[in-house]
Amino acid sequence: MQWIAALPMYNVAPALADDWRAWLDAALARVSGRLIARGDTVRIVDPDADLTAFWLRDDVLLSQTCGYPLLHALNGRVRVVATPDFDASGCEHGGYRSVLVTGAHVEAASLEACRGLRAVYNDDDSNSGMNLFRHAVTPFAANGRFFASVAKSGSHLASLRAIAVDRTADVAAIDCVTLAFVRTHRPELATGIREIGVTASAPALPFIASRRVPPDIVDALAAALSEAIAHDAPLARRLRLKGLLRFTQADYAVIDRYEREAMESGYPRLA
Repeated sequence: MQWIAALPMYNVAPALADDWRAWLDAALARVSGRLIARGDTVRIVDPDADLTAFWLRDDVLLSQTCGYPLLHALNGRVRVVATPDFDASGCEHGGYRSVLVTGAHVEAASLEACRGLRAVYNDDDSNSGMNLFRHAVTPFAANGRFFASVAKSGSHLASLRAIAVDRTADVAAIDCVTLAFVRTHRPELATGIREIGVTASAPALPFIASRRVPPDIVDALAAALSEAIAHDAPLARRLRLKGLLRFTQADYAVIDRYEREAMESGYPRLA
């Protein structure tokens, strides 16, 4: 089998993308003997913009996705390999939150005070940018509405730019790991925002493999990822990784609960 691998989720700057690739390369080197013994090969690739289509490929040995598509478009179609335990504010025991941010020009000091402002989110299948945001807004919505307008940006970086630089939006929910990386690598996007709160917690973005990857290779991949980061402390610090945990898909069910609570409260979409 000719496998492919990619870690596309937190490449907020070229230097950070290089670090993710270095970690992936080191992990794959640790399982290369097992792959060769099977007659398999693996290469690191750069996915196209349609990440869902990439994650659904039968030849994906290792990648990383968001918890929301894991329970929806990818449900039953991929294997969970491991969950990162990040060293960032808002992360505890393999979990993460979204940070509620407004522009520095916005006077609102809380999410409730953002009623009637302009919201922006990264994508419809994002837990951090959409699902957790919707869940946080639900208690304050009336007749299914809270904001004056809601726009989709395509990425957390684009949402931050809309708020901090272009000022075409006022409020968003940003993955706390992304925001930590932004403060280091893209400070121009961090200086124009204010934090006004955090969302509920959910398990961090899982590493996944195709259903065609045998369970013993999945276990080997999880061990290889852990070993590669444990043996390179400087890389671990740059990637903000304390280690990995072996969560299962069932551990991600809270994401569906947040969605269900919003829908049952009459707030099915950001509005």
